[in-house]
Amino acid sequence: MSTNNRLAPALKKVEAAKDKKKLAKEIAAATKQFRFIPWPGPQTDAYLSKADELFYGGAAGGGKTAMLAGLAVQAHTKSIIFRREYSQIRGLEDEAAKLLNSRDGYNATEKVWRHSGGRILEFGSVPHEWDREKYQGRAHSFIGFDEITHFTPSIYRYLIGWNRSDVKGERCRVVVTGNPPTTAEGRWVIDYWAPWLDPAHPNPAKPGELRWFTTIAGEDVELPGPDQVEVDGRVVTPRSRTFIAAKLEDNPALMESGYAAVLESMPEPLRTMMREGRFDLGQQDADYQVVPSAWIDEAMKRWKGDGKTGATMTSIGVDVAGGGADETVIVCRYGTWFDQLICRKGIDTKDGPATAGLIVQHMRDACEIVIDTGGGWGNSAFDHLKHQNVRIRGVTGSSGSTSKTRDRQLGFVNKRAETWWKFREALDPAYGSGLALPPDPQLRADLTSPTWKLTPRGIQIESKDEIRKRLGRSPDRGDAVVLAWVTALETGLSSAPGGRLQFQSKARMGYGRIKRSFRR
Repeated sequence: MSTNNRLAPALKKVEAAKDKKKLAKEIAAATKQFRFIPWPGPQTDAYLSKADELFYGGAAGGGKTAMLAGLAVQAHTKSIIFRREYSQIRGLEDEAAKLLNSRDGYNATEKVWRHSGGRILEFGSVPHEWDREKYQGRAHSFIGFDEITHFTPSIYRYLIGWNRSDVKGERCRVVVTGNPPTTAEGRWVIDYWAPWLDPAHPNPAKPGELRWFTTIAGEDVELPGPDQVEVDGRVVTPRSRTFIAAKLEDNPALMESGYAAVLESMPEPLRTMMREGRFDLGQQDADYQVVPSAWIDEAMKRWKGDGKTGATMTSIGVDVAGGGADETVIVCRYGTWFDQLICRKGIDTKDGPATAGLIVQHMRDACEIVIDTGGGWGNSAFDHLKHQNVRIRGVTGSSGSTSKTRDRQLGFVNKRAETWWKFREALDPAYGSGLALPPDPQLRADLTSPTWKLTPRGIQIESKDEIRKRLGRSPDRGDAVVLAWVTALETGLSSAPGGRLQFQSKARMGYGRIKRSFRR
């Protein structure tokens, strides 16, 4: 019988008792063979949850890390718990040591703990997107993420792909913990667990209620139940998700320590977010953030799926990965309406001909292509397209700029600063912005990531390398959207007052010869 099955009757008895704290101590004394006994209430609900992917958290101090360690040490044969930064693993080590009453069997160098009954517990970190490759193919029946909002959605989705077991009949599950996101980077968790966390969700779910999801055409799709479905000729089994909220009051030991006073002293809105676990409060923009989050949100609200109907493709923005963990991103623009982003793994666009062919597949109306040639990866694709007489320009972010801000008061340190600032100006609602951006959480995070500063030479935008170092990933989607807007600065196309979209007149021009040259 599994540990969960042996514990369940005792935990249910605790749940039904009036003096739960007293009974919990009695149960703990009577079940010394168990290394971890969850607190009555949400922690017990989370421990016994049947969800394939559980988000347990909300407020600070709810016993989230302890539950991760408890599940890993007690309920699974092979587990791994991730923190984003390597230095943050120390707290997980301490929590596991408390449960195991020693550090015997722990290899601090490899971050692997071999303990009772042949069980294995690992700790991992993924500070950069490419670090996820270290865990490829390494199966674990339990995968935990501590502080999930610190991770990117691409890292999370990649790592849970190895949630499996070689032990017959062993349950596999993913459990994540965390507080409400305080930056745009972590906002994706609200979308991923939207039925529980998004107050605007059309079909909200109750805490602990199971909902089933799968991926269709690259999009997260909620299904009516656990039954298998056919997707592109394949039979797919949906995975269940749920969210269980925890508060400090659910952790009596920490509550008695006076930690509540610490949370109450925090400034708003951080106090409410951490004390009450509120996910509906907005994240604060960083100091000197180039594009305000509210402007991006408004642009995404304006987006309609049929926005390009009857319109001419104006330009294509391309940010090339050239291999590795980054993405090659293609953005097609129709006036002030941006189409859904086309994203490909770097390995799929590892040379110029492959990237050029992908671009041409999506090109329409002989539009101009704008490609990032600053990092070297886009130069090969640029040369191939130039040779085919395609309308194309390369943008090197480090090159000089003679442009000025809208009010003609400030200049720019380089082309990167110019293009990003001009895009910011186009989104400014004070000028009747009509730009419509596809609702994409990763795009939102990318567009809100750069910061700026004023130098004697003018406005300087945080470089791509600086952002990659700070966030552990490259803002490829945001850069591609900005590149797609570059041609609008010269053609005079602007966002119309009142949010109306202005497009160029329809003009279909042939490009069959170009396409045929890439079919070889």
